Amino acid sequence: MQKALVLLMMAGLAVTLVAAEAAARNYYGAISYSQRTRSHGYSYDYGSRASAEQSAYNKCSQYGGGCKIAVWFRNACGALAVGQDGGWGSGWNANRPGAEAAALNSCNSVSYGCRVIRWVCTTGHQ
Repeated sequence: MQKALVLLMMAGLAVTLVAAEAAARNYYGAISYSQRTRSHGYSYDYGSRASAEQSAYNKCSQYGGGCKIAVWFRNACGALAVGQDGGWGSGWNANRPGAEAAALNSCNSVSYGCRVIRWVCTTGHQ
């Protein structure tokens, strides 16, 4: 009886450890922007910063050159805001409203009439 109880407890511990590992996983995202063409690309839920940035850059570059990584984030949300003259700002936060506010603040410091044109969140963040 005691042996069965020990095995049951060990199985429960294993399930708990697997769940904790999944919850601790890092997800990366990025947004790329070209001020010249006003195109953008984005990515989310990548396993590394580099792969998230590369994906966002590649998507933006499909519409022309001049793309730059505007923001990257881990286990969070990112946003890109663009002004009427093409000036832009970006930001990140644990949630979408915070990321959008950060992007708008950044954009309004260099441009006017800013609006969020893209936001994206990794799994588990909104």
